[in-house]
Amino acid sequence: MEVFEHLATGFMAAGSLQNLMFCLIGVVLGTLIGVLPGIGPIPALAILLPITFGLDPLSSLIMLAGIYYGAQYGGSTTSILVNMPGEASSVVTCIEGHQMARKGRAGAALAIAALGSFFAGTIGTVFIAAFGPPLASIAQQFNSPDYFALMLLGLTMAIVLAHGSVLKAVAMVLIGLLLGLVGTDINTGLTRYTFGLSGLWEGIDFLPLVLGLFGIVEIIRNLENPPPPREAISTRMRDMWPTKKEFKEAYPAALRGTGLGSLLGILPGGGAVLASFASYTLEKKISKNPRKFGTGAVEGVAGPEAANNAAAQTSFIPLLTLGIPSNPIMAIMMGAMIIQGIQPGAAVMTTRPDLFWGMVASMWIGNLMLVVINLPMIGIWVKLLSVPYRLLYPAILLFCAIGVYSTSTEPFMMVLMIVFTVFGYILYKLGCEPAPMVLGFILGPLMEENLRRSLVISRGDPTIFIDRPISATLLVATVLMLCLIIVPQFRKTREEAFQEE
Repeated sequence: MEVFEHLATGFMAAGSLQNLMFCLIGVVLGTLIGVLPGIGPIPALAILLPITFGLDPLSSLIMLAGIYYGAQYGGSTTSILVNMPGEASSVVTCIEGHQMARKGRAGAALAIAALGSFFAGTIGTVFIAAFGPPLASIAQQFNSPDYFALMLLGLTMAIVLAHGSVLKAVAMVLIGLLLGLVGTDINTGLTRYTFGLSGLWEGIDFLPLVLGLFGIVEIIRNLENPPPPREAISTRMRDMWPTKKEFKEAYPAALRGTGLGSLLGILPGGGAVLASFASYTLEKKISKNPRKFGTGAVEGVAGPEAANNAAAQTSFIPLLTLGIPSNPIMAIMMGAMIIQGIQPGAAVMTTRPDLFWGMVASMWIGNLMLVVINLPMIGIWVKLLSVPYRLLYPAILLFCAIGVYSTSTEPFMMVLMIVFTVFGYILYKLGCEPAPMVLGFILGPLMEENLRRSLVISRGDPTIFIDRPISATLLVATVLMLCLIIVPQFRKTREEAFQEE
């Protein structure tokens, strides 16, 4: 009953006219970003982060969250209609969704994707409401050694679940931790790795780093690899509703995808992309007729779409309850909260219940808006695909520059953005994924703070980390994860999974 009271508080907070407006703006922007190939939610959130500075904290977070799960929804539209994933988590939807469209079932595929996403979003919201408070109460028992061990486990899991080479993922995390150390040491007052530049005395700013690594590098990548010709499929509203047979095939897959996505979304390094691929693999393996996959299998649309939306929702749980970002998008959300003067973690639920429960309620409202608004707007989204890239990319670049300069009028911030753009492009050419680096950059200063605090409490005795049950358990889990990387069979399975992806 207490959960329902909290949800009522959340709906009252999220249901204000201002918050409903920002929720609507968020989901519409998110859908637009998902529809247009080559942008994606990470660069979009990074680009739009400066806009949130002057907003109410709840309104800004509702809008950013709406952009995130709106992008998951929008990506499926182009995947089905033009065989071009607007967002990474919608790559799988291309395989079956576009084949359904070629058979004249584009409307049914879009409806299944929309309803599957809405169902998963609803379950994901219930999941957060049910498991958020217990996790927050556990988190309140955490001390500095426990937080350090938890962050160490988070970075280790980010390495395990990162794409490509394990060594490259380790290198990215270490570089992120190193970048997090730049600036003035608050304990000694000495500067570290600043190279005599006064602009680095307060550390590296999050915005130029994330805009350079994701926003501008994404433009360069798309200019280097132009998208393939678009094969548009016409869609009629009267063909929008799936048949009884399609519903019968879709709903078990949506249930499985929702469960799988809800669990994978919580894991550090998991998220919507991993959930959608895992769901597709599961549906293909348990199907009585696996040969139909690749020819327009309904399960191949319903399962992955439900999984990526559920994962998008539940990835907020570690951030809101433990203060740990589970993926790069949550790292940006964490940055937005810190900019607003809010420290993510268990304290949010007690000090700002309107913020926590308002966010939870807004997710359900946003998912409802996506279904109600976007199905009739499919024709508009398809027309937007004709926007020339020669106009789209310069506009994004200009927006990045304005965003960085508006938050700090220091020209040095522009230089930093250019430096991280060059660095990000080099990483792209070397096949290194920057996501673990961003997590390392965000968690590095927090890990250092908790490590120092732990050693102060224990008077320099490192056994404090194994004396406490919580930190000892988390460290054992970290060691087990590291052992998994070393085991040849696990490495082979991991490489096969990402190769299939």
